[in-house]
Amino acid sequence: MRLLLAEDEKALSNILLTILKHDRYSVDAVYNGQDALDYLLTGNYDGAILDVMMPKMDGITVLKELRKTNKTLPVLMLTAKTEIDDKVLGLDSGADDYLGKPFDVKELLARLRAMLRRKSGQADNTLKFQDVTLDLSTFELSSPRGVFRLSSKEFQMMAMLMDRGKVVSAEQFMEKIWGYESETESNVVWTYISYLRKKLAELTDKVQIRAIRNIGYTLEENNG
Repeated sequence: MRLLLAEDEKALSNILLTILKHDRYSVDAVYNGQDALDYLLTGNYDGAILDVMMPKMDGITVLKELRKTNKTLPVLMLTAKTEIDDKVLGLDSGADDYLGKPFDVKELLARLRAMLRRKSGQADNTLKFQDVTLDLSTFELSSPRGVFRLSSKEFQMMAMLMDRGKVVSAEQFMEKIWGYESETESNVVWTYISYLRKKLAELTDKVQIRAIRNIGYTLEENNG
């Protein structure tokens, strides 16, 4: 999943980036409210973490502007303001959750998972397709035959394939996982698809990744 992190304290932002990327999220970081709004309006994110006190535009204003066009994007407000009135203002402005500083990293990640899970309608932390299961907490791809712990890129690609249930283009993989500003060549998608195909082949005979020429990739039942 791709997240936007808007936090003007660069030291804290760098720490959060490291933590979130270690937890298999793709993350873009911005340091002021105007950039946060500009990035969010591209529609290329699965969720956002917004600080309230930011230069150029505060987080509440960013949230209100975002909600004019996007009512459903999960947003966690991260701020030193923890008074009840401040929390109420954030939630009434469209935030899905509100976490005060200082915070425990485990709580941040748990709240983030719960928020994203609620928005996607998942009952638990797993995605399933036929006899294959992807655990969103442990990053493990499993079947009755065995288990693979996926790398960050493998995990994100498999989550997109299993969650969407439709064709995902190479461009969509690049935008969601590597980001707009990445200089990585698009053929890296094919490389990671080949890694996933090898793992799936060891786990099951029922599932395969199909390539549709000039369109993209999809997960489907293997009837061969």
